[in-house]
Amino acid sequence: MDTVRSADGTAIAFTKAGQGPPLILVDGALCSRQFGPMPGLAQQLAPDFTVYTYDRRGRGESGDTAPYSPDREVDDLEALVAQAGGAVYVHGTSSGAALALEAAKRVPAIAKLAVYEPPFIVDNTRSALPDDYLPRLTSLVSAGRRGDAVKMFMSLVGTPAIFTSVMPLTPVWGKLKAAAPTLVYDITLLADHQRGTPFTPGEWTAVKTPTLVAAGGKSPAWMTNGTRALADALPDSTYRTLPGQNHMVKAQAIAPVLASFFNPRA
Repeated sequence: MDTVRSADGTAIAFTKAGQGPPLILVDGALCSRQFGPMPGLAQQLAPDFTVYTYDRRGRGESGDTAPYSPDREVDDLEALVAQAGGAVYVHGTSSGAALALEAAKRVPAIAKLAVYEPPFIVDNTRSALPDDYLPRLTSLVSAGRRGDAVKMFMSLVGTPAIFTSVMPLTPVWGKLKAAAPTLVYDITLLADHQRGTPFTPGEWTAVKTPTLVAAGGKSPAWMTNGTRALADALPDSTYRTLPGQNHMVKAQAIAPVLASFFNPRA
């Protein structure tokens, strides 16, 4: 493990593996450098890229500095881009995709970007984020009720109640509770794009980076609609559907798509 300092002095922990052009992977909610899909994806990509996985602030072995703002998370990613040096590729999934898109607006060293299913709600195919959701989630975290915060988030993303009820009995529960405070960060980052309204004209024009936008063939309509709308709104995008995949995309399904996009000669 290594660390890099963000603009506000926060230590951001990262791991580097493989060889080739630098590629940074950005996790979604509750995941970290050692927990979630990115370690397996990094393994798949390491033969062709120097792959960076990192703990987003407040997770794993990274620090945290109050108050939170999405700009500070962009600072974290920008510091890691500088650490990697030169032109860098970035791939983000779920809320990590939303973060990567924000970074691409202001970090010119991001040469190519790939995003998988940022959870944007742009129409009425699912309910919008309730106005009081973020205050209620923040209240649970502030009260130390981390387990309840995780359950509240699981309900929001549609986890079946039977799974939520048994999850506290599983080995992963401790990891989920440890990351629970960062759910507030994810919802803060996403809230403006979970209102059930279309993107405003021109809001993505600052993302000049060539961008691969991907969704799963088995994902729900609201998610594929939002992902498709994003691809249509970006100045330079390629859209892909991954057959048989849903929001929990398998590393072996997305790795070759990413490798082909980032480095066609790989």
